[in-house]
Amino acid sequence: MSLNHKSILITGGTGSLGKALVKTILRDYPDVKRLVIFSRDEQKQFQMAQEFPESRYPAIRYFIGDVRDYERLKRALFGIDYVIHAAAMKHVHIAEYNPDECVKTNIGGAENVVKACLETTSVSRVVALSTDKACAPINLYGATKLTSDKLFVAANKIKGSRELRFSVVRYGNVMGSNGSVIPFFLKKKKEGVLPITDPNMTRFNISLDQGVEMVLHAMNHAWGGELFVPKIPSYKITDVAEAIGPECEHQIVGIRPGEKIHEEMITPSDSFTTYDLGNYYVILPQVTNWNLQEYIDHFNAKKVQEGFSYSSDKNESWESVESLRQLIKQHVDPDFNV
Repeated sequence: MSLNHKSILITGGTGSLGKALVKTILRDYPDVKRLVIFSRDEQKQFQMAQEFPESRYPAIRYFIGDVRDYERLKRALFGIDYVIHAAAMKHVHIAEYNPDECVKTNIGGAENVVKACLETTSVSRVVALSTDKACAPINLYGATKLTSDKLFVAANKIKGSRELRFSVVRYGNVMGSNGSVIPFFLKKKKEGVLPITDPNMTRFNISLDQGVEMVLHAMNHAWGGELFVPKIPSYKITDVAEAIGPECEHQIVGIRPGEKIHEEMITPSDSFTTYDLGNYYVILPQVTNWNLQEYIDHFNAKKVQEGFSYSSDKNESWESVESLRQLIKQHVDPDFNV
């Protein structure tokens, strides 16, 4: 499925993944009809417009709006074919301190996106971004994103006979994204001390390019109701610190409110409806709008064993200190050197 001659809206489009999506879409689909950046931060839109000016990219539109505002969102969706929902409050400790704000954005905003897409007859594909923290959540951010996931999956049941498909992509820490650990450590390296929350901590790792590829994969291949999970490596937080600042002191500061030592993306309870698609796992709803056997045959899907789980501490694939250095240079800071 090509994005040429299509109109696309990205909520939270000024974020790290949103900008990476814009860069990829403009490069690979030069005849995209319209690419709408929907976000509430005018300063970020102003800065993004310096990189992607409308004079050079006539398809791009900058639309100030908040997913909490249903009427504004519905207006922005006029004539839109595909929607990528990337807007969220994502910082765990900030959500713990401001729970009502997190709920309004991550749950109320998701509900508004679903309702507006159902009401806008041109929309045919919706992909929502999730997080590993939505799997067996222990913090409010994860709980709100799990609720958001459920809203998008359930939307397939209330769309009627329309050719409209809602799906979700769930992945781990995006390397180099705003507020993530690698840019933080690169900045703290100058002080000679890297704060380590817990020396046993592990995380999944995915690049921005892989995140973009996954969103576009879901848009192209989802039948509606899937939750896609990528097969990606893990890293130890101590290896990230060693990769960035081997000469730095590692100061153990303790985990912040709502943090886990390890992250999960598939729990044993999910295994009953989880299938292996090759590069991805997919968690299917218990009841689908389509024939399950046809889906299995079409994608050569393999059912995982009952009790299967996918967590960052028990992963088969791991980043090493050296591979992390190479990835940082490739994806985060071209001038990076130890």
